[in-house]
Amino acid sequence: MSEADTTPLIGRSEAMRLLRQLIEKIAPSRATVLITGESGTGKELVAQALHAHGPRAGGPFVPINCGAIPRELLESELFGHRKGAFTGALAHRVGRFEMAHGGTLFLDEVGDLPADMQVKLLRVLQSRRVEPLGAAESIPIDVRVVAATHRHLEHEVSEGRFREDLYYRLNVIPMRTAALRERPEDIRELVDFYAHRHAVDGCEPVTLEDDLVQALFRYEWPGNVRELSNLVDRFSALFPGQRLSLAALPEWVLPPGLARIRASLGSAIALHAVTETQDLPYEMLTVRAVGIAAASPCDAPDEGLLDSADEATPLPGENPAESAIRMATGLEPLREQGLSLRDRMQQIERGYIEQALERTNWNVSQTARLLSLQRTTLIEKINKYGMRKL
Repeated sequence: MSEADTTPLIGRSEAMRLLRQLIEKIAPSRATVLITGESGTGKELVAQALHAHGPRAGGPFVPINCGAIPRELLESELFGHRKGAFTGALAHRVGRFEMAHGGTLFLDEVGDLPADMQVKLLRVLQSRRVEPLGAAESIPIDVRVVAATHRHLEHEVSEGRFREDLYYRLNVIPMRTAALRERPEDIRELVDFYAHRHAVDGCEPVTLEDDLVQALFRYEWPGNVRELSNLVDRFSALFPGQRLSLAALPEWVLPPGLARIRASLGSAIALHAVTETQDLPYEMLTVRAVGIAAASPCDAPDEGLLDSADEATPLPGENPAESAIRMATGLEPLREQGLSLRDRMQQIERGYIEQALERTNWNVSQTARLLSLQRTTLIEKINKYGMRKL
């Protein structure tokens, strides 16, 4: 079961309230729905909700990402093929339309369909029949189609990249998912949900100090809710069970935009850190700096991955106030005993792969080109780090 299968539509903002009302209104319908919105805003979750609250809930929900499948395989994926239809077709293959019979077919990133496939999709939507490659006759289908795209299809139509007749066939009921920056009041609830979801086994979920939450409100969230989930997952893996403050987090843990927000608040954070620590015993400075709420195995930083102690532990000749100021600026000096360079490089690598996947909406081929990697190498790294699309 994918994460989309179990993730609710979270938030009490006006945008989410109206979205849930619209889902309730149109779920009983058989009409085709076109969901638009930026990448990472939960378009598949909306499609799941439409399916779950409608009369087809007992049938299959079948998703397909039209932008992630190689062009030469897309027709077979959608419509299926018969044994011997082409070289390598060693057995019958049921297409996604047939798989979704009696249920819902979710066409994600439908705006990425090539022109020839747009024609074939239009024909299927009009006739409600599919013709597998190599088949002697077409097959009737009973499918509700929900499509989604991050593209502005009206602009794509005007530029001649998307068929106008297909656009109107898909856009029977339009819906839009709001960007996270448009509903910042939902961030606290989202953080709490993902903190529980990503909590390390045997540890409490991470919790965030007010300074970190306020910074999350100010951040633009280019990757939207998907980026927020990934960030909380990162915090949970690196700081299991801990209470985190913006001042204490190493810069390499933060997205560049969030790190810039912290830098802009650097003086205020440093002053706050000094005020908080100047009356504490020296031996408590490290514990307070990383935001640990209580001593437990989950609270102990993993020195292979976490270098919070690098910022918190005073350097020779440095007083607690100077240490707190250095910690707040995100500077990461090399400790005398060294650090695990291999683990640090893996964290950096994972961070860049996450950013590239979010930028391409998890199109593996585009991500591989963006990172100058072989596609197979990128897939191995995605599996290695346990990454998954929301």
